[in-house]
Amino acid sequence: MKCKEWIIIYELLMVECYIVVAMAGRLEQKAESTIPTPIFSPPEANRTVMDSTTWCVAHPGASQFDLENALDWACGVGGADCSSLQPGAACYQPDTLLSHASYAFNSYYQHNGNSDVACNFGGTATISSRDPSKLVDGQLLRRQRCFR
Repeated sequence: MKCKEWIIIYELLMVECYIVVAMAGRLEQKAESTIPTPIFSPPEANRTVMDSTTWCVAHPGASQFDLENALDWACGVGGADCSSLQPGAACYQPDTLLSHASYAFNSYYQHNGNSDVACNFGGTATISSRDPSKLVDGQLLRRQRCFR
């Protein structure tokens, strides 16, 4: 091949690389713009279409690592109101990861449309028709308003 042909091939490869890099940047921007934003509704909105009350609770079989990550997300980026879970606050007891995660998950669930999607948390949560304020981790909650 002649030197001129090599230069043309090199230039075509450079243009192709530029296009690939530019497209990757656009795809990355689009992915970032699709992060869901929580939409808050009244807390009493945990009634389903069939008019039965449901709650989102932590799945007892979930790993501690996954529950901690999901709880951190719910109380952080997810926007769940976790102020009642602070030491000495109304819903701090029982002081277990499962009960704290259940409270945070349910807070997020109630404020985000009570849908299956709002009660996923990476597979660490489940929708329940059983009132979680009655029994959590085998302990009766002292303050029943924690799941109201």
